[in-house]
Amino acid sequence: MLCSPQTLRHSPDFSLQATLRTVAVVLAFCLGSSLAFAAKRAAKPSPAPAPVTQQPSDSDGVAEARLIEVYTLIGKGQNREALAKAEHLAQDLPHFQLAQLVYGDLLAARTRPLAMVGDVPEAMAREASGTLGELREESLRRVRALKERPTAGMVPTQFLQLSQRTKHAIAVDASRSRLYLFENTASGLNLVADYYISVGKAGTSKTAEGDQRTPLGIYYITSNLDRKSLKEFYGSGALPINYPNILDTKRGKTGGGIWLHGTPPNQFSRPPLATDGCVVLANPDLDHIIRTVEVRSTPVVISPQLQWASPNSSRGEAKPFEDALLAWRNAKTSGDINQVLSFYTSDFSSNGKSLAQWTPTLRSEMDKMQGRTIQLKDVSYLRWTDSADTMVATFGEVADGVRVGWTKRQYWIRQGNHWKIFFEGVL
Repeated sequence: MLCSPQTLRHSPDFSLQATLRTVAVVLAFCLGSSLAFAAKRAAKPSPAPAPVTQQPSDSDGVAEARLIEVYTLIGKGQNREALAKAEHLAQDLPHFQLAQLVYGDLLAARTRPLAMVGDVPEAMAREASGTLGELREESLRRVRALKERPTAGMVPTQFLQLSQRTKHAIAVDASRSRLYLFENTASGLNLVADYYISVGKAGTSKTAEGDQRTPLGIYYITSNLDRKSLKEFYGSGALPINYPNILDTKRGKTGGGIWLHGTPPNQFSRPPLATDGCVVLANPDLDHIIRTVEVRSTPVVISPQLQWASPNSSRGEAKPFEDALLAWRNAKTSGDINQVLSFYTSDFSSNGKSLAQWTPTLRSEMDKMQGRTIQLKDVSYLRWTDSADTMVATFGEVADGVRVGWTKRQYWIRQGNHWKIFFEGVL
C-alpha cells in the first residue's frame, strides 16, 4: 500500500495510462522529499533477467532500498523500469511479501485499471483481507519513516550524554515501525542506519506477562544468543534486553524474554503489529546490528514516538540533573552520611535492600575513600519521561590516587525541583 486505499478510485474512463498517471501523482505526493533519499540508498540497477546465483538484496537495508526505488520510479512515471526492478526484487526475495504485492500491482496495471493499490479479485480480497491490510500498513510505515526522516544532527531526546566507552546506541520509534542505529563518535551520536521493525500484536506499553505488548523505556542489550541455539522462528539470532528494568519492577510490571530478533526463513518481514512483545527485524538488518553492537553497554530506547532535538538543547535541559549528580558526589566525598542520604528517596531499593539496609554499604564505601575526592568517570545518563521524569546514570566511581573503583548504575526520579535516587547498584 503506497497511500490510503481510498486514494485510487475507479471511474468509467479510467484507462491504463490514467491509472498509471494517478499512481505516479499519488506516489509523488506520498514520498515527497524522501525521493532523493530513496534514490541515494537504492541498489544499483539490476542486470537483465538471468539465473539468480546470488541474492543482492540479502544485506542490511538493501531490500527496502530497492523497494523504495520501485516506488520512486512509479512516482516519476517510469513504469516500465519500475516493473523490471520489481520483478527482479520479487525473484531475488520470493518471501518478501510486500515486494510481491507491488510487483503484482504493476503487472495488473498493464491489463486493467486499478481501483486501489493491492487490487485483487473481490473473492480473493475477502479471503486475504487481514494479510492484505497488514501489507498495506507495512508499506505506509516504510514510506512514512523515509519521508519524515530526522533532521541531520538531531538525536532522540533520551540520549543526553553517552560515555565514549559506549560505542553504539539504538532507538525504536513504534509509531513509525522504525529502529535507528547510532554510532557514538567523538563529536556525538551519528545516525548510521535505520530499519523497518515489527512490535507487539497489542502494541506497546507492556505491563504483564503474555499481554503481547512491547515495553517502553530505556534498556540495555544483555547477551547475544547464537542462532544455532534457537528455533528457526527467531531467524538470524537474538539480542535480549533487560526488561523488566528497575523502573518497570518498581511499577510492578511482569514478564520477560523481550528480544531483538529476526524472522523465520520463509518470511522476510512481519506486519507492524505482529510479535508477542519482541522487536523483530529482517534477518539481514539484524545481522548488521549483531555484528556492530556490544553486549551490556549498548542502550536501547523504545518509545511510542521519538522526539528529536539538537544535542546542545538536550544538554541544556539536563543541567539540573548534572548539578544534582555533582552534589551527590561532593556529599559522598565530604564523608557526611546524613547529607548523602538526603539524595535518596524514602522508597529506595537496591536488589531487595531498603534504604536502611543499604546505608551500611554507603558507610563502608565512604570509609574506603579515606577522605579522598571521588571522581566520576565515563558518565552516561539517559532520560525517560512519561508519568514521571526519570534518569538512568552509569559511571565509574574512583577515588583520587586509586587505580580501580566501582562501575555503578543509578536510577533517579525528579520530585518537584529535586532529583532523588531510587536505585543504586554495582555492575
